[in-house]
Parts: sequence; C-alpha cells; structure tokens
Amino acid sequence: MLGRLKLFAHIFDHKEEIILRDYLALERTKLANERTLLAYSRTSLYMLLGGIAFLQLEGFRSIQWLGYVALILSVTLILVGLYRYFQIKARLGRYYRRNYEVTQYHERENQAGEDNNQYDQEQ
Repeated sequence: MLGRLKLFAHIFDHKEEIILRDYLALERTKLANERTLLAYSRTSLYMLLGGIAFLQLEGFRSIQWLGYVALILSVTLILVGLYRYFQIKARLGRYYRRNYEVTQYHERENQAGEDNNQYDQEQ
C-alpha cells in the first residue's frame, strides 16, 4: 500500500513560488491536523474511562473483558493519532521548506536582475 502512495508523491512537488492563498491553506491544514490529534486524544481518554468503569463494576464480572478491550483500544487510538499527527506535520514541514527555498531563490534572482538594471541605468 505504501508503494502505491509513493507513486503519487511527484504530483505534490511544487516548483513555483507560494502565494498567500496557498500559505493560508497550509495554515488551515496545520490547524486541522492539530484538531484531529485532539479528537484522537479525547476519544482515547473516553475509552480509558470506559475501560476503567467496566473493570470497576462489581456485579458484572462476565463483561469485565470489555474493560480490557476498551483499555487496549484507548492505547491504540492515542498511538494512531500521534503517528498520523507527526506524519502529516513532517509532510507539511517538507512542503514549507521546499517552497521557502524556491521563494528565496526567486527573490535573489529578482534582486540580481534589479541590480543589473540599476547598473545599466547608471552607465
């Protein structure tokens, strides 16, 4: 499955300069990523509380296994949430860095062109 995902990685390589609309879209994506992590952690905490509650029930020993399942799901959910958060954060970091470098290159190129124009006008 990861091999199929890597096939489409070249689609997201952007060589042009980042504009305000794209920058704001990336900021919204970062905020959505953080909200998703908080949702995973909230769900994990509720599963933890539910698991502890099932384990504390005195008269229902026959469903105590459900408490253990909820505890395992709680740990699994928080690990999946953290993995996804850091994976998307790394992808966005690479995108920002790449576009920052392209933007800096274009700015230096434009500055060099302006310097040449000023030199030509002085002579």
